[in-house]
Amino acid sequence: QVQLVESGGGSVQAGGSLKLSCAASGLTSSNYAMGWFRQAPGKERQFVVGFMWDGARIYTADSVKGRFTISRDDAKNTVYLQINSLKPEDTAVYYCAADRGFRKYYSTASDYTRDMYYWGKGTLVTVSS
Repeated sequence: QVQLVESGGGSVQAGGSLKLSCAASGLTSSNYAMGWFRQAPGKERQFVVGFMWDGARIYTADSVKGRFTISRDDAKNTVYLQINSLKPEDTAVYYCAADRGFRKYYSTASDYTRDMYYWGKGTLVTVSS
């Protein structure tokens, strides 16, 4: 059974930093595409940044470029999201997701997003001004 468990969220002031973690069990993170999404209050879920299985970054939302960095520790089967220079508009529940296509490549961000199959329960990030 695949489980993704996010942690590291919290309340911070604008300009601060957080590092979110996503611990995977039931799958090997180095064999599957994994990424981060977020959903702000009253808004649709947004794809933020994600890896292909081989660690090649596929997409980073323009609103977070230069501030959000995804990384992976294969030994710990964990994916991280480093968030710097936080803004109030970054307030959201952040979700980790993984596909189920073993070593599958995606040619577009929309295909990548569509095939995300396993989801964590999310971790809340609240940024105050």
